[in-house]
Amino acid sequence: MKLFNTLTRQKEEFVPITPGEVKMYSCGPTVYNYFHIGNARPFIMFDLLRRYFEYRGYKVTFVQNFTDIDDKVINKANEEGVTYDVIADRYIKEYFVDAEGLGIKRATYHPRATETMDAIIDIVKTLIDKGHAYVAENGDVYFRTKTFPEYGKLSHQPLEELQAGARISVGELKEDPMDFAVWKAAKPGEPSWQAPWGKGRPGWHIECSAMVNKYLGPTIDIHSGGLDLTFPHHENEIAQSECANGCTFAHYWLHNGFLTIDNEKMSKSKGNFFMVRDAAKEYGYETIRMFMLSAHYRTPLNYSEESLKMNKASLDRLYEARNNLEFRISKAQGDAPTAEEAEALASLQQYKEKFIEAMDDDMNTANALSAIFELMRDINAYSGSHADATRAYLKGAYDLFMELTGVLNIVQKHDDAEDPDKAKIEELIAQRAAAKKAKDFAEADRIRDYLLNEMGVAIKDTRQGVQWSRV
Repeated sequence: MKLFNTLTRQKEEFVPITPGEVKMYSCGPTVYNYFHIGNARPFIMFDLLRRYFEYRGYKVTFVQNFTDIDDKVINKANEEGVTYDVIADRYIKEYFVDAEGLGIKRATYHPRATETMDAIIDIVKTLIDKGHAYVAENGDVYFRTKTFPEYGKLSHQPLEELQAGARISVGELKEDPMDFAVWKAAKPGEPSWQAPWGKGRPGWHIECSAMVNKYLGPTIDIHSGGLDLTFPHHENEIAQSECANGCTFAHYWLHNGFLTIDNEKMSKSKGNFFMVRDAAKEYGYETIRMFMLSAHYRTPLNYSEESLKMNKASLDRLYEARNNLEFRISKAQGDAPTAEEAEALASLQQYKEKFIEAMDDDMNTANALSAIFELMRDINAYSGSHADATRAYLKGAYDLFMELTGVLNIVQKHDDAEDPDKAKIEELIAQRAAAKKAKDFAEADRIRDYLLNEMGVAIKDTRQGVQWSRV
C-alpha cells in the first residue's frame, strides 16, 4: 500500500514499525458545538483508512482526541453560565451521535485533554529541563523554536520565511516571535491545573503530543488531519515531540484537502457554514459519507445541493442492487453453482482486485467506488439474463458485493423493525395478483396506484415474484 506523505511530498510504500500493526493518531474536535461538514471529511476518511488496514489484516490502534479545554469551550461556558465540563460533556455526546450516523467507528482511545493532564505536564517539564522550553515572567511556558533546527520540515517552509511572518501579540512575553505556548498561566475565573511552574492550562499543540506519547508511544506510524492543521499545529507537534523524546514523531503524515461550499471557501462570515446535523436532516448521514468517498481524500471537494443529490442517487442504486439480490436469494434454489455460474463468480474477482488496487494507491476511493459499480452492473447483467440463477451464484455475488461495500461502510443498513403494514401490503399484492389472473387489469392498476400513492410502497414484478419496497 502506498500513502502520500506530506513530510516528503511523495507517495511511499507503507512499512509499519511493527509488522502487522498500525499505530495511528488523528486530530479530533474541539467540543464547544456540533461539528461542521468540513470536520466530517477527515473524520470519515481516516476512519476509512483505519477500516481498510483492518480489512487487510492489520491490528490497528487508533487514537482520536477531544480538546475539552480551550478558549472556545470556556467562552461557550461563560455565555451559558455553566462550567466548561458541562459544555464538553454535551458536545462529546453529540459528536458520537453524528459520528455514528456517518458510519464512523469509535477509536481505540478517545482521550480528553483534561484527562491527560499528568502526561501533558510531564512533557512540558521535560522540554523545560532540556532547555527547549522556558517559563515566562507571567507564568506562560513557551517552546524555543530555534532549538529545533528542522522546524518547518512538514509545511516545507524555511525557518527564515516563518520568522518574517511571526509576531508577538499583546500580553505575550516570548524570547522570540517564533516561540509558541505549551502552557498558559491561570487567568481569573478560568479553570486551571497545578504544575511545578505554576497553575494554568495546556496550549492546544502540546495535548496531542502528550496523548500520542501516552497511548501509542514516542514514535507512531501515521498522524492525520485536515490540511489546515499542517501549520502551525502539526509542525509544532513535531518540534515539541521530537525535542522531548529525541526520536522521530511520526513516519507518515496524511492530510485531506479542503472542502468548499458552492465553490467558495466555507466561512461563518459568508453564511455558508453547515453543521453535519443539519445536512443529515435533509439528505441522510450515509449520503454525506458517500459524498466524501466520491473524491480522492487529498483533492479539494465542493459541497453543493446538486452533489449531494447525485450521491444520494448513487447510493440508492447500490441499495436497489443489494435488495434485488436479497429478494432473488430468498426465492432461488440450488446450493451449488453450475459450471457456467462458477466461471461467472470467478470473473467477479476482477472487481475485488480493482478495488484493492485503488485503495492501495493512497486510498483512491473514487476508483474503489467505480470498481463496486462495475461489479454491480456485472451482477445485474448476469442475474437479469438468468432467471434460473442458483442460490449459490446469487449468494456468492451478494457476499462479494457486501464485502467491498462493507470496507467503505456503505449499503450495510437494514431496517431491523418489520414494516407494521407488511400484512396489509402483502394482502393487497395477493389481491392484485388475483385481479391480473382474472384479466381485471383496471383493478390491478388501482391496487398498484393505491400502494404507491396512499401507502408509499413501490412494487416490481419479477420472474421470481412481486418485490416491494418503501419509497
